[in-house]
Amino acid sequence: MTDEAQNPAPLKAPDVAQVLKVNRLVLARLMAVRLLITVVLVAGAVALSRMTESDSVFLTLPIVAGVFVFVATVHRLIYGIRVTQCARALRDYPMEFHPRVIKKRERWTQYGNVYEVRVTTRGQHGAPLMLAVNAAGRRRWPEGVTESGAWLAGDLPFGGVLVVPGSNAMLFLKPADWEKTARKREEAGAERTARAERAKLNKRTQWAVMMRSSA
Repeated sequence: MTDEAQNPAPLKAPDVAQVLKVNRLVLARLMAVRLLITVVLVAGAVALSRMTESDSVFLTLPIVAGVFVFVATVHRLIYGIRVTQCARALRDYPMEFHPRVIKKRERWTQYGNVYEVRVTTRGQHGAPLMLAVNAAGRRRWPEGVTESGAWLAGDLPFGGVLVVPGSNAMLFLKPADWEKTARKREEAGAERTARAERAKLNKRTQWAVMMRSSA
């Protein structure tokens, strides 16, 4: 057996700048498509009304739909702040590879699908159950996470970011039960707590939908 087979090359962590660039582009494209739909609906209805010289109520329906899409887009864009949250964590934490990420379940919300996941670490037990949302607004579960693992930047009792190898998909994480993990945060020590404060992970995140008090 060769030395390479006995000692496989260490995995190379994703480039942080590239990860953020990819996710910002995905979010921008999502918003652009929604805005384009709004323009098509409103402009199409106005043009058709002028061409037919009709004031039919049915011609107002696309305008109403377009306004609804626009409002939903603006509302969804507010939650694009998750990309900024992830950027802070990626700035303050090194990425560590975790070979096993288990998706327990998921639920639909108007701001994105929320996943319950467990990020396991070799030699450690009792990994907290985490809530995860796609930072760029996509609803589907990133391919390859369950089979190949993912890179984690963060501290699980506080939260962090999962980056999927290859696709650079980015999931923002927070403990599923913030109160239940309070003792682990209290026992984290000054250095870990200070790092979490710099990354703004030390408090329940108000701008991520799955961290609302009603969730």
